[in-house]
Amino acid sequence: MSTDSRFVHKIWNEVELSQMVEGGIPFPMLSDSGGRVGTIYGVYDEAAGVNIRGRFIIDPDGIIQAMEVLTPSVGRNIGETIRQIKGFQHVRATGEVMPSGWKPGKPTLKPGPDLVGKVWTVWNPSMED
Repeated sequence: MSTDSRFVHKIWNEVELSQMVEGGIPFPMLSDSGGRVGTIYGVYDEAAGVNIRGRFIIDPDGIIQAMEVLTPSVGRNIGETIRQIKGFQHVRATGEVMPSGWKPGKPTLKPGPDLVGKVWTVWNPSMED
């Protein structure tokens, strides 16, 4: 979502994003002209009339599970966003949790009293890719 119009989003997707992601991005881009949504999330720069770079992962219940706000000079990491989304989906589906540095396909943890003081037996960070 940005303060750009849907027409600017369309051209950006067709000309720029489609060169980086085959077929362009597979989801709609939303326009926040006037910055109403950006103001609610604290990312609208009124003086510049734009939303600064922010990423919010919101679960199906409307709860923000993760957020990141960056200055315009630093790009976001889509791989990290996808990793987090997969992690939150897995947690929601299984109740398991991810250790630090978790990657899809790597071991997850089943929280409970039996895990206390034994995380290292399930997860060894030196074996991570």
